[in-house]
Amino acid sequence: MEQLTIGGIFSNALTIGLKNAVSLLGAVVLWALTVWIPYLNVGTTIGLVGIIAKMGRGEVVSPTEIFDSANRRRMGEFFLVVAFISMGASIGTMFMIVPGIVIGIAWGLAPLLVLDKGMNPIAAIEQSNNLTYGKKATIFWGGFLLTLALYVATIILAFIFTKVHPMLGALVTVACLIVIVAVSMGVQAYVYRVLVDSEEENPL
Repeated sequence: MEQLTIGGIFSNALTIGLKNAVSLLGAVVLWALTVWIPYLNVGTTIGLVGIIAKMGRGEVVSPTEIFDSANRRRMGEFFLVVAFISMGASIGTMFMIVPGIVIGIAWGLAPLLVLDKGMNPIAAIEQSNNLTYGKKATIFWGGFLLTLALYVATIILAFIFTKVHPMLGALVTVACLIVIVAVSMGVQAYVYRVLVDSEEENPL
């Protein structure tokens, strides 16, 4: 059984993110081009989130799958679970910020459980809380340190290539930001896969 570690988050999130970077870029571009279309934009937004679970399972991700009509079937549950998480994290943030971060991590898998497992919002939040119990520090530091490292690398590369030519520096910066977004989604995908697989192998 695979254990969730900071090192595992680093290596696997990078692999998952880079592997799917082009497809994710295509999905984000398609989402941005259609986000102004009522109702369709709901399905594409849900589709972007649903892609994360597929990435974790190693499935091939297609940019056009955000238009799948099946994405809208869970519209109500998706909006509810996002609303619950937002309210919980917002209230927690009022208590010196840290509780809000903890709640955000504890409940962070709930949208994926709603879309991937068909769970109702309350059950998904409870399950996410159980799955992340005792692992929130690993999830936080793994994601934070990896993102920080990527941003530092972006600044260094942008500085170097800007010295060669400002346009080249701008292109490198954009490319690095795309990688950062892809790897951030890779973190979610990897954490989701490991914790869900662990729960399925050792049910309560």
